[in-house]
Amino acid sequence: MVKERNIVAIGGGGFGRDPGEGIIEEYILKQTKKKKPNICFIPTATGDNEAYKVNYYATFSKLNCNPSHLDFFKRTPDLKRLISNQDAIFVGGGNTKSMLAVWREWGLDKILKKGYKNGIVMSGVSAGAICWFQNGITDSWSSNLKIMPCMNIIKGTCCPHYDEEPERKPTVKKMILSKKVKNIFAVDGGAALHIKNENIFKSVSFREQKSSYEVSLLRGKLVERSFKKSFIKK
Repeated sequence: MVKERNIVAIGGGGFGRDPGEGIIEEYILKQTKKKKPNICFIPTATGDNEAYKVNYYATFSKLNCNPSHLDFFKRTPDLKRLISNQDAIFVGGGNTKSMLAVWREWGLDKILKKGYKNGIVMSGVSAGAICWFQNGITDSWSSNLKIMPCMNIIKGTCCPHYDEEPERKPTVKKMILSKKVKNIFAVDGGAALHIKNENIFKSVSFREQKSSYEVSLLRGKLVERSFKKSFIKK
């Protein structure tokens, strides 16, 4: 039987910013369809930041799940065993380029891809949102936003923080008008793009008036097409 595959790519917000709230986090857990799912937090993009992990446990310990985390900058566990025991993965924000370099060195990218195919719900915010796509728009470089290749599970390019960082919208516009890319999936802070089986896209908002879009050129004009949206709250 083919297992349903889910990715929840969050544009900004969640426990890193509002620990204990747990709105989008509970939504992610529900996608596992388990009574008490196992979820693992991967904070590689911040160098396994301790405060980030505290916020993670402060949030998920209030929800009906078994939370754990993966450190790379201490002694690293058996990655295949750890990931295969999860029902959901949450990847934190930070430096996407550095994160993916560490993952590839350890082979975690391949392990996550296999886990995804086996039905583990993949999710994350910012770096943890774009990593699942063919390309992501990232601020890993201090000079300016750039497009970088990511894990290529979902075709296309993703941009998080679309409405909450001032350089995001102009960069998306510039990249499309210059024909670097045909279209960009842009996700507001307070929203997530939920992708089922690589091709069914839905926006999930956990803040008022937040959404996810496909930005592209239509007859020479830049257009934002909003995805079908559902609003979730406590």
